[in-house]
Amino acid sequence: MERMNMVKSVGRAMDVINAVSTSKDGLGVTDIAQQMDINKSSVYRILHTLEEYGFIEQNEESGKYKLGYKFLEISSRLLESIDLRTEAQPFLRTLENYTSEVIHLVVYDQGEVVYLEKMEGTETLRMHSKVGRRAPMHCTSVGKVILSHLTERTVLEIIEKRGLPKHTDHTITETDLFLSELKKVKQQGYALDLEENEQGITCIAAPIFDHTQQVAAALSISGTSLRMTEERLSDLKDKVIEAGRGISARLGYIE
Repeated sequence: MERMNMVKSVGRAMDVINAVSTSKDGLGVTDIAQQMDINKSSVYRILHTLEEYGFIEQNEESGKYKLGYKFLEISSRLLESIDLRTEAQPFLRTLENYTSEVIHLVVYDQGEVVYLEKMEGTETLRMHSKVGRRAPMHCTSVGKVILSHLTERTVLEIIEKRGLPKHTDHTITETDLFLSELKKVKQQGYALDLEENEQGITCIAAPIFDHTQQVAAALSISGTSLRMTEERLSDLKDKVIEAGRGISARLGYIE
């Protein structure tokens, strides 16, 4: 019986926290009591305990309660402990099972992308990609989708440093055309590599955002151009975008 009461009190404390978190200006004891349908003395005891531990703060002027900075401290620890590769793997595996194609996870580093994870799929495909290897941004779907969320100034600095070298006959090598491509990518939410990096290989990618609301990485699906038809790409775009959003949410991104 004592254990049940202890769990019930913890549950009520969680309900108080949830109630307070929904109000930007905070809530008074009466407001909370009405929302939870419990007496004010019980609410006050819960608030006092939470306040002692820093989870709740009272505004001295209004008398209302709001979330305390303890939550910020704890959330910071959580965000620091989040590992992109670990959080992304379930989503990457789902894509691999759905498509049977090669799935990549990359991060941006000094004007290039670095492969963080590669799932081989079951279809036959030979690619240069390898975990730890770097790749250009301008001719890869993952690179383009990351660039589309950087400032134009940053993009131009990368182009000035790295150039837009031709990898295949399909590589975009003119700055104006490339900037237009990035605007299109950002608007549609995904990027394509139509044999721009490797002949005969088509890729589709989506961005991944972190808790700072900034683009942090990208994931892609890669296959032969024979398999990655326009019709199939139309189907896969929703899948890859959904996976990107799922990983972003795990990293603390709020849309």
